[in-house]
Amino acid sequence: MIETMLVITNFPDKKSALTFAQALIDKRLAACVNIMNGCTSVYRWQNNTEIADEIPVFIKTQPAHYQQVEELIVAMHPYELPEVITVPITGGLSDYLQWIIEETT
Repeated sequence: MIETMLVITNFPDKKSALTFAQALIDKRLAACVNIMNGCTSVYRWQNNTEIADEIPVFIKTQPAHYQQVEELIVAMHPYELPEVITVPITGGLSDYLQWIIEETT
């Protein structure tokens, strides 16, 4: 099995999401970054219920790059505590998964 992963985060606007995505691609930390249409997030933060418009970002990478991806999210994200979630990719088109590896090596 080819080891790949999906990292999920959200940015407050499309401009910051695009800047972040370009940095990942330029550093070869991701093969592809999907910047989704906006969503509304409802969450509790510092004892308050918050409602925010956000842009979901899906990052396809290798587990070996996760730490650098996380560090870049923290460095470029305006939130004090950005969402960072990983999902292992346990299956998929083998040629596509191999492409992720090639683009991030």
